[in-house]
Amino acid sequence: MAQPLKNNCGVELTGGDVSEDYELLMNTMQVSVSKHILDEHFTAIWSNAFYYQLIRYPKAEYEALFHNRPDLYYPYHHYEEELHKIQEVVLDAIETGKTEYGLTTRMPVKGGGHIWVQLHGVITKNMYDGYPVAYSVLVNIDDTVKMQQAQSITYNNIPGFVAKYLIRDYLHIELLEANKQFTEFFGTTQTRSSDDQLFRMNVESNRESIIPQMEQVKRGEHVRFLAILQNQKGKSLFMQANGDCVDWIDGSPVYLLTYIDVTDLTELRQMQEKLKEQKQQLQDALFSAQKANAAKRDFLSRMSHEIRTPMNAIIGMTTIAAVHLDDQHRIEDCLEKISFSSKHLLALINDILDMSKIEDGKLTISHAPFYLKQVLDSVSTIIYPQAAARGLGFKVSVQDMAEEELLGDSMRVNQILINLLSNAVKFTPEHGKVQLEVKRLKRHDNSIKLSFTVSDTGRGMSEEFLERLYQPFEQENTIGGTGLGMPITKNLVGLLDGTISVRSVLDQGTTFTVELPFGLSQRQPPLTYPTMGTLRVLVSDDDPDDCTYATLLLDKFGIKPKWVQSGREAVAEIRQTYDAGENYDICLIDWQMPEMDGIETTRQIRRIVGSDTLIIIITAYDYSEIETAAREAGANLFLSKPLFASSLYNALMAATEMGAPLPKPHALFKTNSLAGRKILVAEDNDLNLEIAVEILSMAGAAVDCAHTGKEAVDWFQSSEGRTGDAILMDIQMPEMDGYQAAKAIRRCAYPNAGTIPIIAMTANAFREDVDAALAAGMDAHVAKPIDVEELYRTLGKCLKDIR
Repeated sequence: MAQPLKNNCGVELTGGDVSEDYELLMNTMQVSVSKHILDEHFTAIWSNAFYYQLIRYPKAEYEALFHNRPDLYYPYHHYEEELHKIQEVVLDAIETGKTEYGLTTRMPVKGGGHIWVQLHGVITKNMYDGYPVAYSVLVNIDDTVKMQQAQSITYNNIPGFVAKYLIRDYLHIELLEANKQFTEFFGTTQTRSSDDQLFRMNVESNRESIIPQMEQVKRGEHVRFLAILQNQKGKSLFMQANGDCVDWIDGSPVYLLTYIDVTDLTELRQMQEKLKEQKQQLQDALFSAQKANAAKRDFLSRMSHEIRTPMNAIIGMTTIAAVHLDDQHRIEDCLEKISFSSKHLLALINDILDMSKIEDGKLTISHAPFYLKQVLDSVSTIIYPQAAARGLGFKVSVQDMAEEELLGDSMRVNQILINLLSNAVKFTPEHGKVQLEVKRLKRHDNSIKLSFTVSDTGRGMSEEFLERLYQPFEQENTIGGTGLGMPITKNLVGLLDGTISVRSVLDQGTTFTVELPFGLSQRQPPLTYPTMGTLRVLVSDDDPDDCTYATLLLDKFGIKPKWVQSGREAVAEIRQTYDAGENYDICLIDWQMPEMDGIETTRQIRRIVGSDTLIIIITAYDYSEIETAAREAGANLFLSKPLFASSLYNALMAATEMGAPLPKPHALFKTNSLAGRKILVAEDNDLNLEIAVEILSMAGAAVDCAHTGKEAVDWFQSSEGRTGDAILMDIQMPEMDGYQAAKAIRRCAYPNAGTIPIIAMTANAFREDVDAALAAGMDAHVAKPIDVEELYRTLGKCLKDIR
């Protein structure tokens, strides 16, 4: 059998079911993700590194002991009951046709014991030997569960009774939970409903104390009264009751009552003081627990939505690329969109990791060059599938935009537009329309202001709700979400020095207008283009605005096109021109037109002119689903809306070979600046090592590898190391970590021990991690995932400094 290929560092270059990029993404998110066959063993066929960190087993040991079978792992740790719970939930999802399942469960770990996790699974359409394949995500919620357990312990250690009631009215009071002193007194561990005889008897016996408090209870105000409680054995106690509203269920208040025994009146004053102190302690503990739980819940919910959005684009574009491996243009387009969505995802992950930003509400913005078309393409890639799934029309249009490369924070702009468009799609019923319109407002020498208008024909919002629109957790329609999207959007718009306004009418729709300022790049497209006036062009699009805009762009190239608004008109125009002995050089045909779509229009034009006319399909949607049919009908090229001058010009130039096209948006940075340099990469993760080696090799470097800190020190002390130019050092490695290895190298007696550049290349990306790297004797810090250009720049600077 053939052996797997390896590179010069011994790293296997294999594919597997899970792509390297996808596994790297999962590891970057620091969430446990695994892939299972839903057979009788629930066999795991892939897990990321954080799964093994979660269960505290090295991967090799786990596979050797349990062969990737949960049905061996759980019994080994005596957690058969938890395994049965998981099996029941998964089997129920399969039997009922669900695609997702989830539960809170205990996960056994190496060394004994367990941690609490939130399990969420997604059943894919893939099958293996007749069994479904599923992805599982495990979120560590051990701290939250322990906090709740600690709260329960607090209840049970408070002297006296503690009980929580749902109070609908005097006749419908339900005991929700109580501490052990309360349940032991009444001789039961079960909650008591309003029709329980003993419970009702105690309520009735305290009628005169409770009834006067009901108006306060309805308003959720503090209550205080003296109660006489009697248990099944007839024992009675005088109890001082204090209650506060801690929650609401279906409009009815939930009260937490504390009871202090004041049967011995000589101790009443002392008890009252203790009651106040204990009440405050309990309220403080409850408030802290509720606040912490709410913050975690809201944060996780928000991040789940924010992360899934770019992930959807990444997975979707990866799938499209996989079926177009022979189409270089399509692959480049997919990779460009994957790159943009990946950077968006990375920006979100950076916000998650930097907890101080979340807690203080501080988010940073960048001021870097970006292409507006790339942002709009990325937004369309994410939103179009959502709109199509709901049966909605979706359109992106651009007006009067000569400027294509801007300076600003493209990730924040992307987030703003996705938030607004996702809401528009969510709240627009089937057959409705969602539109994004981009328009230039003002231009100065070095700046420009753009307006982004998101409109829909959806449910609209009431005037009362519009006043609360930007308040956290506010929602008028309970369709889902956290109620954080609009507050986040408004905050981002403010950070970008922009404005946001809204107009909405119930049952008619909503329009958001965002105005944002941007800087102008020095690499602007020309105001005039080399003339292409000899070309004869026909534009066919049922949208008159799109026809007008295409005409304006073509006019910049010296082309005077003719435009029609249907496929039938286009065919008729071609027939008339052809019969007159003339012909069009190029036809720009919209894909989605009524009566006759772009594919059929293309087919009929080809029957008239044969192959003499170039036909370009223009579409606002992903054209992969129609590409085969369109090419069979005779289409030559595809262009995505909204059209930009540079993309249209380049398409015409490439198609007609009339001259050199304009420069395309900035691609992957290429350099040969590391040619002849010998660099060591110290990295214990094979995938990360392979990526680093490839990136350095692309720049011409000769690369050696070390898998531990000790190997890095040994390399430096060898003849190879003493002639080396730089070291890229991971921090978390076995035997000796990166800090220790750097210090050991600096202590060596060799002449270059103090000067050889050592650069931390690690996922430890906090400010204190950078400081720790410098304190250990390193020269610089590069965070993972690797920004190729940043790595090249850092190496270039360090190597230049030692010359």
